Amino acid sequence: MSLNQLNAISPIDGRYRNKTEALGNYFSEEALIKYRVQVEIEYFIALCEIPLPQLADFNTAKFSELQSIYQQFSSQDASAIKEIEKTTNHDVKAVEYFIKEKFDDLGLSQYKEFIHFGLTSQDINNTAVPFSIKAAMNDSYVPAYFEVFEKLKNLAKEWESIPMLARTHGQPASPTRLGKEIEVYVERLKQQFDLLNDIPSAAKFGGATGNYNAHQVAYPSVDWKAFGKEFVQEKLGLHHSFPTTQIEHYDHMAALFDCLKRINTIIIDLNRDMWTYISMDYFKQKIKKGEVGSSAMPHKVNPIDFENSEGNLGLANALFEHLSAKLPVSRLQRDLTDSTVLRNVGVPFAHTLVAFKSTLKGLNKLVLNAEKFEQDLENNWAVVAEAIQTILRREGYPNPYEALKGLTRTNEKINQASIANFIETLEVSDTIKKELKNISPANYTGI
Repeated sequence: MSLNQLNAISPIDGRYRNKTEALGNYFSEEALIKYRVQVEIEYFIALCEIPLPQLADFNTAKFSELQSIYQQFSSQDASAIKEIEKTTNHDVKAVEYFIKEKFDDLGLSQYKEFIHFGLTSQDINNTAVPFSIKAAMNDSYVPAYFEVFEKLKNLAKEWESIPMLARTHGQPASPTRLGKEIEVYVERLKQQFDLLNDIPSAAKFGGATGNYNAHQVAYPSVDWKAFGKEFVQEKLGLHHSFPTTQIEHYDHMAALFDCLKRINTIIIDLNRDMWTYISMDYFKQKIKKGEVGSSAMPHKVNPIDFENSEGNLGLANALFEHLSAKLPVSRLQRDLTDSTVLRNVGVPFAHTLVAFKSTLKGLNKLVLNAEKFEQDLENNWAVVAEAIQTILRREGYPNPYEALKGLTRTNEKINQASIANFIETLEVSDTIKKELKNISPANYTGI
């Protein structure tokens, strides 16, 4: 059975394929193989640039031909490597043999034993994977993040002057402004994104147990630590972790996943608030012709985009949580548990992108119901009690909190008239009474 969107087990490769397909360039098996080939080729070129004695006569004009092996890497090339793997039963060794065949084709057979020279497979995997994550972050994640971020910034500006009844513990509270409440999310996201930018994309490169044993015994005069740092940081654009065991310790990668999880949690919080505001009728939703809200209730327009986003972010966070908790833990100088786990690294990214698109779609469908905002404020004059008692405190009035508590905790309806009548009973100047009467739920919104 050939794989298609209807028979895929995961919705990432099925229902959501059109939203996540671009991630295949970074997290698919073919992509991983391509990044491995790239690291192997660039490593060989770096050895030529030392140069090692046996590579001193290598024609540097051939570098571009070598780089074309990964630059023009095809699905057929990936299949050829998988075919070799059937014999080797080792994925990185299959890459090495594939490149050796390419060297034969290019008339470079005499140099091919310096492919993968002194390395262990994790020198390739622990550079290829962070390389792919960094590329996916820059090319896919960051643009999707900024679409949501910029939309929220625009809404915060658009709604900055809309007074709104706040609700703490679900109860009417001191009024706020809609734009300010959106701005809270903008600032939270910004701070986490700033932290995200500070996390290095770290890679390990140092041989079987991280000590350059094989390199050092073969060429003791070469500063292999300096070579490895320059190769990882200058050639690959990653941060060189040293010292390490056979594998990268994944602490920076765990920090990345934890930060991505926090950003997702902020978006979950946003989704739930938007869902609640819709249920309170603060927002209507734009209706697309032909869409159905419920199979049984024709009147419904459900906030499904925010619900979809919340569900996908929950899945993403569960996987990010496991990745960040598991990857930094390995028995002694290495075990293999990181290998199978890392093959799933693209899955939480995919669920995150699906969620970002859903949140953005939901935000774009919102239609402000100004009348409902005004109505809620008018129906909750009790919230100005805080303002009145605070001014009375300023004026040295005796027991102002208790006086307002007596007024607001009766079963009688608190409205503009009852507040005004209460103010008239206060033993304060007419100037203060006028100041108090000018306060309303719509203008008591703070800074």
